[in-house]
Amino acid sequence: MRTNQHMGLMPYMAVFAKVVELGSFSAAALQLGLTASAVSRQVATLEKALAVKLLERTTRSLRLSEAGAEVYARCCEMVEAGRSVMAVADRFVASPQGLVRLSAPKAFGRKLISPHIAEFLGLYPEVDVQLMLIDRPMDLIGDGLDLMIRITDTPPPGLAARPLLDVYHLLCASPAYLERAGHPAHPHDLARHSCIYLGETPGDNRWHLRHGASGEQVSVSVRGRFVSNHSEARLDAVLDDLGIGCLPFFTAAQALKAERVVEVLPQWRYETSYFGKAWMLYPPNRYLPPKCRVLIDFLAARVAAH
Repeated sequence: MRTNQHMGLMPYMAVFAKVVELGSFSAAALQLGLTASAVSRQVATLEKALAVKLLERTTRSLRLSEAGAEVYARCCEMVEAGRSVMAVADRFVASPQGLVRLSAPKAFGRKLISPHIAEFLGLYPEVDVQLMLIDRPMDLIGDGLDLMIRITDTPPPGLAARPLLDVYHLLCASPAYLERAGHPAHPHDLARHSCIYLGETPGDNRWHLRHGASGEQVSVSVRGRFVSNHSEARLDAVLDDLGIGCLPFFTAAQALKAERVVEVLPQWRYETSYFGKAWMLYPPNRYLPPKCRVLIDFLAARVAAH
């Protein structure tokens, strides 16, 4: 018998096992929500497909044939396996558990995701998290991820997306530096200041700014004695009075609130490809595992409170 025939007969096997368990067609029909004639037809179909007699029927009782007894034992194993599958599903639906593989851009993940993981693990002791901090675009399926965070204007098609935070950059300096070097009044003034920039590509020392009210665009080449491709390192340099740094707002937020740094040229927006919204991306699956759902909800609440 071919495999697809086996698969087609599995419902009949389950009905047959229930008939034997309860001792009658009518009792099995009542429990299964079928008519007695429908149950009888299904058992007859199974007997015909197997080409063996399974039940000896009398007016008062049913008796298993020799083949029927062995088939019943195997059908019971199948039914029990089905119960085990349902138990696994119920366990995963009922309580979050298992490993969640999550990727995030380096600066965003280090500042806004990593600090909250210990709290999450404490709340969900049966969930483990693998956090990958990487700036290159990741592929949810190809890289074997459960979730990923991407900063973009528009989330990619074919994925479910939950917005987490608006991401933008600003220029900051310490009060001590500005007292010493003066406040720039226009982007062109930056050329005379010590500036702290990324330095990953040759063009990173050319800053592009747009005026919020007029839309005027200005590009200016900057220089400085310290360059770093990590936003927290640039923030440290700003706090050490080394100059004016370009920083994501989420990196500078606490220092700004504490007035340890101040925004430079606040009416101008520093333009970079690292802007838009931070999106939590995941498969568009109505049966999203609880382990993923609770992590999404948890991180969305923590990031929003930043």
